[in-house]
Amino acid sequence: MKNYFHIVLLSGLLLLFFSINSCKKPLSYSKNNLSFSTDTILFDTIFTTIGSTTKHFKIYNSNNLPINIEEIELMGGNSSPFRINIDGVSGTYLKDIELRKKDSLFAFVEVTLEVNNTSNPLIISDSIRFRTNGKNQYVYLDVWGQDAYFHVNEIVGDSYSPWLNDKPHVIYGLAAVGYPGIDSNLTLTIPPGTQVHCHKNAVLFVYKSTIDIQGQLNNEVVFQGDRLEPFYDDVPGQWYGIILSQAKNCNIDYAIIKNGALGLRVDTTSSSNTLNLTNTIIDNNDFYNLMVNAGAIVTVENCVLGKSGISSTLLFAGGTSNFKNCNFVNYWTGTRSGPAFALKNWYKDDNGTIYERDIVCTIDNSVFYGNSNDEFVIDSLANSSVLFNVSIADCLIKKDSIYNYNYLSNIIWNVDPLFVDFSTNDLHVNSGSPLIDAGNLSTSTTTSIDGISRGSNPDIGAYEF
Repeated sequence: MKNYFHIVLLSGLLLLFFSINSCKKPLSYSKNNLSFSTDTILFDTIFTTIGSTTKHFKIYNSNNLPINIEEIELMGGNSSPFRINIDGVSGTYLKDIELRKKDSLFAFVEVTLEVNNTSNPLIISDSIRFRTNGKNQYVYLDVWGQDAYFHVNEIVGDSYSPWLNDKPHVIYGLAAVGYPGIDSNLTLTIPPGTQVHCHKNAVLFVYKSTIDIQGQLNNEVVFQGDRLEPFYDDVPGQWYGIILSQAKNCNIDYAIIKNGALGLRVDTTSSSNTLNLTNTIIDNNDFYNLMVNAGAIVTVENCVLGKSGISSTLLFAGGTSNFKNCNFVNYWTGTRSGPAFALKNWYKDDNGTIYERDIVCTIDNSVFYGNSNDEFVIDSLANSSVLFNVSIADCLIKKDSIYNYNYLSNIIWNVDPLFVDFSTNDLHVNSGSPLIDAGNLSTSTTTSIDGISRGSNPDIGAYEF
């Protein structure tokens, strides 16, 4: 009987021991963080009335210890069109989820959206926040909010699918007119009035191919971000920009390119003509509005190169350029590190080796102005052996230390051009402006950017009084 009692007592203690140990938390958690099968979920199906679909991703713990996921939060909360389910548990906020070592969880995301609601943004975004060991990590959620043509990391061109102007085009990631190792010698034609909206960091990339932007006066082709709220009308850096790489015979007429990081970069030529840029406004980009780089060949007429965080226009490392009746006018509201216009035909590599490039540049009937003391800088090396063929004539220039070079002729120095209102980007001029009738007829465009005939006494700049 005594032995039986001992057996019963021992059995009870063993059961209690295993019960306690099976319920208690691990002695320690990993101090590392999570990894995910993707960092972005894109719902790329367009629904006609109500859109509802489910996608999933995996949450990984690749460590040798379990991880405590302190918080999982759908950042849009109850007002978000997205819904989440983490390993069978739904909600907008979850906490203290243990993920065992070398294990994973499934996360499911669903969205319901009235995509015909034209008040929706073109792309509706949210994110899921995961907090472990005091660090926040995010998986981003995007859904197409309006009917549009969406270009998501794809090759584009007339031979693939011609672009129409009956609804907006949205670039998500990369839209490439040709791409190294995939395709080249393409042409993309963009008709008048096309609205192109670009998601964060999106790029329109032209490689060994041609882009033909056929805007018209009062029916321009517009490139901007994909946020449609009025707050974003003048916020720079919403997308990356347009890059022409070894492009050929490109034409851009009556375009507006705004609110990017770098508006238009023309990089290296592989033909006798890289770009004709006419009647175009490039404005409010974080770094440069126009960058002509490494030998590109460009003609620019009746263009406004406006506000930018560094320079409105940079000509760098050689090339051939011809500008007529342009406004290089930079009234950037924040800190700016460059002039409205800069030309530099040399650079230094990481080893300190200096390289120079041939430069040919003609600028006529143009204005260089803004809210800096120096809005015009030419940076070349003395005793250079490379070609430096520069001619700048019949222009108005704002510069602290006036250049006295023989390639400058008939320059109006440091006189206020009397713009109507630069704060609202109205760069027409008031009566009495020194730009009026100060251009050279033989080197001027025949009409202004807004279609006014210049007559026999043309003005300096893109506009005509």
